[in-house]
Amino acid sequence: MAALTEHTGDHVVIIGGGPGGYEAALVAAQLGADVTVVDTDGLGGSAVLTDCVPSKTLIATAELMAELGGASELGLTFTDREGDHASTLSVDLARVNERVLQLAADQSADIGRRLDREGVTVVRGRGRLAGPGKVAVDLADGGEQVIEAGAVLLATGAAPRTLPTARPDGERILTWEQVYDLTELPEKLVVVGSGVTGAEFASAYLSLGVPVTLVSSRDRVLPGEDADAALVLEEVLTRRGMEVLSQSRMESVTRAGDEVTVTLTDGRTVTASHCILALGSVPNTADLGLEDAGVITDEAGFVKVDRVSRTSARGVYAAGDCTGILMLASVAAMQGRIAMWHFLGDAVKPLDQKKVSSNVFTAPEIATVGWSQRAIDAGEIDAETIALPLAGNPRAKMQGIHDGFVKLFCRPGTGIVVGGVVVGPRASELIHPVSIAVAESLTADQLAQAFTVYPSLSGSVAEAARRLHRV
Repeated sequence: MAALTEHTGDHVVIIGGGPGGYEAALVAAQLGADVTVVDTDGLGGSAVLTDCVPSKTLIATAELMAELGGASELGLTFTDREGDHASTLSVDLARVNERVLQLAADQSADIGRRLDREGVTVVRGRGRLAGPGKVAVDLADGGEQVIEAGAVLLATGAAPRTLPTARPDGERILTWEQVYDLTELPEKLVVVGSGVTGAEFASAYLSLGVPVTLVSSRDRVLPGEDADAALVLEEVLTRRGMEVLSQSRMESVTRAGDEVTVTLTDGRTVTASHCILALGSVPNTADLGLEDAGVITDEAGFVKVDRVSRTSARGVYAAGDCTGILMLASVAAMQGRIAMWHFLGDAVKPLDQKKVSSNVFTAPEIATVGWSQRAIDAGEIDAETIALPLAGNPRAKMQGIHDGFVKLFCRPGTGIVVGGVVVGPRASELIHPVSIAVAESLTADQLAQAFTVYPSLSGSVAEAARRLHRV
């Protein structure tokens, strides 16, 4: 992509150094703009420092534990140095979390070096809108700096939601950003909230050998995901020993010494050594000067944007979790790139949420893209559906995989693939061919006719597509 030299004099100021911010900065620098990133919490934002990178690193360790748990089925046993059989595998959580935090710090440093190579200026402090084309920064080392801007991108992210009756203390009552300070495994863990974050941490700690109780206010785990996928996950988690309290709403969380008590609205109580609160997110949009600048937010404080990341204020864009749109690092990055392509006059396609792929990093993983089963059942789109269990896949049999499936949706008549779901190990990788099919409007026949390796789990994607063929 060639730099647009006519925009060399444009100055872009980005408030927030997370994926929406730093990816936007790289695009703007590539297109010849003068770029300043105002960073408050560290480059990479929560995605790198306290959310995606740390949690998925922890989950990677948990995944290995889960895989080793099935080793005996594959004919593997563990022995100690004396040759006796070993029946347990222990976890050194202090070492795990030390690695987690080091990887996060290393990635943040890598981002800083990349921005520096591209000529992006990084200012440490808290930025806010201070009039048309101006950003005021309360500098981290004291004082204030006012920066002139041709365009401003708000990429301030979001923070864990808490309640007055459930205040985290960072020791026993934790948000998902605080779990990495633990040095010993919880004796027993309660996770409040059965959305993506709650399900991921519940699954991870269960795989690490911790007794887990999951409190869900809805009738099932992952109420926002594909119902068939959520059912598979809940069956696996309960089979492995998790207690799932469905249709149970948390009233309060209290601590007495080393014991935490979760009180439910129906009067029941659950005690444990630790509790993780996964109650959703609130946008970091307070005290940014939004109202004075004419930037409209919704009732929850999320910045309203259009499909090219524009806010209601001229020259002000927004990207990432502060907009409340899908709240994925990949979406934040794309929103940021789109904003810069739009402002600097490069070719741009508006964000299409129906082409976004996402993944729940549980065991098994759940990956989705495009239209959902819920939308099809509600009549929002006419589509044919095929679901193929992974248990019949030759590679799955070799690896001892019993749970999961591939599901595809295609339009009747044209056969164009409009969505799909994959449940299984590394579903985040297996969804990619389906994502390409959705993005490029490929037909089920075209997806089926692409060669797959035999044996492979991806063969089930092609097989599902073949079953959608119509003469």
